[in-house]
Amino acid sequence: MGILNLSKLLADVAPQALKDTELKTYFGRKVAIDASMCLYQFLIAVRTEGAQLTSADGETTSHLLGTFYRTIRLIENGIKPVYVFDGKPPEMKSGELSKRQEKRNEAQKALDKATEAGDAAEMDKFNRRLVKVTKHHSEEAKQLLTLMGVPYIDAPCEAEAQCAAMVKAGKVYATATEDMDALTFGSKVVLRHLTFSEARKVPIQEIHLDKVLDGLKLNQHEFMDLCILLGCDYTDSIKGIGPKRAIELIQKHKSIEAILEALNKDKYSPPENWCYKEARELFKNPEVMDPETIELKWSDPDEEGMVKYLCGDKNFNEERVRNGCKKLMKARTGTTQGRLDGFFTLLSTTPAKRKVEDKKNTPNKRGKNTGKGKGRGK
Repeated sequence: MGILNLSKLLADVAPQALKDTELKTYFGRKVAIDASMCLYQFLIAVRTEGAQLTSADGETTSHLLGTFYRTIRLIENGIKPVYVFDGKPPEMKSGELSKRQEKRNEAQKALDKATEAGDAAEMDKFNRRLVKVTKHHSEEAKQLLTLMGVPYIDAPCEAEAQCAAMVKAGKVYATATEDMDALTFGSKVVLRHLTFSEARKVPIQEIHLDKVLDGLKLNQHEFMDLCILLGCDYTDSIKGIGPKRAIELIQKHKSIEAILEALNKDKYSPPENWCYKEARELFKNPEVMDPETIELKWSDPDEEGMVKYLCGDKNFNEERVRNGCKKLMKARTGTTQGRLDGFFTLLSTTPAKRKVEDKKNTPNKRGKNTGKGKGRGK
C-alpha cells in the first residue's frame, strides 16, 4: 500500500515537488529499483490473451520477459540500475499482510463465480488481483540479472528502506518505486513509473523530498507522523481523518501526541492500543544494510548463459535474446561517459561576478587598467 493518498495530497498541496520527466533525463545516473514492485508490474502487464506468459511446462515467464527488456531499455538510456529485493517483512506489517490475504481470498471467490459464468472480462480482472510475487519469481529474476551483468541487493527487511538508505548515502541518485513510503524512509529523490512500458505513454514522475517538506511546511519528523495519519503498512490510522484534515492537524500541532491531546474523542476515535510510536520508529530507524559496505558493480552480459537460461529452460526466442545481448553490450560500451555534473562543481554567481569586477579594476603589469581601452584586456 505504501502511504494512502499521499501522491494525491502532494499534487494538491505541493505540486512543485512533482516533475514529469523522460528516461533520457537519467543518463549516467545510478538508480535503486524496488524489485518486488517491478516484478509485480510485469506479472500484471506482460500478458497474452489476458493470461501471464508461460513456458512449455506451464511456468510463468512474464516477470523474466519484463525484467529482460525493461532492464535493457534502462541501460540503453545510460541508466545504471541496481535491483533491491525485499527481505523478511517487519512484524508490524503482519496486519497489513493479513488484510491483503483476505482480499485475495475474496478475489478468488469472485474469480470462481466469473469462471462459472464464463465472464472473460471479470475473470481477467480478478486474475490480476490474485497476482503475487513469490520467492521463486524473485530467485529467477536474480539469476537473470546476474547473467545480464546487473547488480542486485537482498535487503534485510523492506526494499524501499534499503533504497532510501542508499540514496541518502550517495550510493545512488534515486529510488524507483510506486510506493510513496520511500519518501517516509527519507529517500531524497523518488522516481515513479520508471519501469512502466513505453506503450503506456506514462511519463516518469520525479519527486524531491526537500520540495515535499517545503510544500507541506513540515520537517521530516512531522512528515513521518503525517504519513502515519494518512495510513501506512504498519498500523491503522484514525477513522474519519482524511488527507485534508490530516495535513491541517499536523501543520497545527506538529506531532501525533499533540494531536491526540487536542482531538475531539467523541468525533474521532484513535485505534485501540495504537502503535504509532513503533511505526514512527520503523520509518526513522529501519533495518537496512550499511550502504558503505555495499559494492555496486555492473559487468558484461553472459550471452551464452542467457541463451541457455531463457531459451533452453524458458522457451524464449533465441534470436531476440541474442539481439538483446548485443544491445546490452553496445549500451555498456557507448555510455561510459559520466554526467557533466559529476565533473564540475557549480560555484555561486555572486563571488564570480565580484572576481571579474576586481580583475577589471586591477592594473596589469604595464600599469594599464584592463577594464578599458584596446588590447588584450578588452
